[in-house]
Amino acid sequence: MKRRLTISIICLLIITGSFAQELANFAGREPVISPEIKGKEVVFRIAAPYAATVKLLGSWMKDNNSAAEMTKNEKGLWSVTIETPSPELYTYSFIVDGLSLTDPNNVFMQRDGTRYLSVLLIPGELTSNYYEATQRGNLSQVWYDSPTIGTTRRMFVYTPFGYETGIERYPVLYLLHGAGDDQTGWVQFGEILNIADKAINAGAATPMIVVMPDANTGKRGYVNDVRGEWRYEDFFFDEFMPFIEKTYRIKGSKQYRAIAGLSMGGEGTFVYALHHPELFSSACPLSAATGPKNVDDLKNYRLWQGVEGIPDEQKEAYFNKYSVLSLIENIKDDQKKAIRWYIDCGDDDFLYEGNALAHIAMRKKEIPHEFRMRDGGHTWTYWRTALPTVLEFVSMSFHQF
Repeated sequence: MKRRLTISIICLLIITGSFAQELANFAGREPVISPEIKGKEVVFRIAAPYAATVKLLGSWMKDNNSAAEMTKNEKGLWSVTIETPSPELYTYSFIVDGLSLTDPNNVFMQRDGTRYLSVLLIPGELTSNYYEATQRGNLSQVWYDSPTIGTTRRMFVYTPFGYETGIERYPVLYLLHGAGDDQTGWVQFGEILNIADKAINAGAATPMIVVMPDANTGKRGYVNDVRGEWRYEDFFFDEFMPFIEKTYRIKGSKQYRAIAGLSMGGEGTFVYALHHPELFSSACPLSAATGPKNVDDLKNYRLWQGVEGIPDEQKEAYFNKYSVLSLIENIKDDQKKAIRWYIDCGDDDFLYEGNALAHIAMRKKEIPHEFRMRDGGHTWTYWRTALPTVLEFVSMSFHQF
């Protein structure tokens, strides 16, 4: 009870401070600017006159223990100056007496799972794709009631510039999020709107519709669970794809359909393309989860839940159906060239081994594919830099088949 009261008081004080900052001009005081990029330095500020300690925690820092201590002036304004990080899109928060808060002076925020973070965008060549293009597409959030899953599903749909005023049909890319995220991931952290606009405007990618479904509402994952309680794969092919391709002006054939995704979505990309090579012209798994190494390791694989207590033969059948390495090993000869593959995983990614093994297995099976292992980890920095190449790769597939 005491802790709740303390947190409530802190929140009230910060909210009061936020209103004070918004009304600073009316009160004749200088407005608070945060963050302020000043060449080689960035200054962060927050008004919290009654706080005992305030720290800055940013995604450019090594870990949570690297939070920067802020200092308070006589007016109750806390500030800290840091060396400007390299060009990138970062997130940060203030830790006020142990409570994590967004920057009340910064309107740019992103939602990371269940929390909100403020955004710091450092301009440079790497971040040039994160600014608005001259000709801009649209993002729509769509709701869909699923009888198969028994819940309402959400999705974001990107339509290219000119879609709303035209009549032509477009190719489609199904873009899957990772575990712990949802349909907003590629929108908020992946910068899909700006990156797609820039690639299309530059002629590097063909105008396309990009569909980002939600596979995380209570239960999560793109595969059916072993007990038939979460039938997301059935939903995707029996309900979701037909709904999308009926609702939007999409060229509904294999040639003009692609799939990509990161982490858990990379697993979904592998599985969906290997299960349905007749539906996709290209597939781009990024930092993909590839399943447990063997049947005995099923119990330790977090993405496949509910395997405890089922018969061994059922476990083996489930493993063979959804293990990426098993699917590659058992691929039919006439399916080896059915899909153009682009696989990308960072050399510091904790999933690098599974991706490397998938690459080796595909080489042994003589399955044509592109494999990249660049410098980086399991981060949005890595996936944002991969996205332009993915858009270009699937665009080539739309025109080659």
